[in-house]
Amino acid sequence: MRDRLQSNQCARLLKALGDPDRLRIIQCLQDGPKNVSELSALLSAELANVSHHLRVLRDAGLVCDSKQGKFVVYSLHPEVFRHGKLTDSLDLGCCKLELTGAMAAPRFNAP
Repeated sequence: MRDRLQSNQCARLLKALGDPDRLRIIQCLQDGPKNVSELSALLSAELANVSHHLRVLRDAGLVCDSKQGKFVVYSLHPEVFRHGKLTDSLDLGCCKLELTGAMAAPRFNAP
C-alpha cells in the first residue's frame, strides 16, 4: 500500500497537537510571536509547563524560535501556518487544521 498520508509523520504532528495546552499556545501565537513569559501570562500557566509544551511543538516543527536580546521568541512555523481572510490554518501535509473563530472548534480536513 502506498502511504499517501505519510502516517508516521502525520501521527507525530497530530500527537504534538493532541494536548489542550499546546492548542492554546497555537491560538496565542496566531496573533504574532511571543516569548515564554508572555505565553505563560496569557495562559495563566507555569513557565516550566509552557516551556515544555513549546519544546514539543518546536521539535515537531510546528513553531520556531529566535533569540531577540535576552528573550527567546516563539512563532508559528511559516511553512506550516497559513493566514487567511476568513480562517487561519496549520497545513500538516497529511491534513489541515483550520483555526476558526473563538466560538468554533478547530476542524481537521484531510487532503
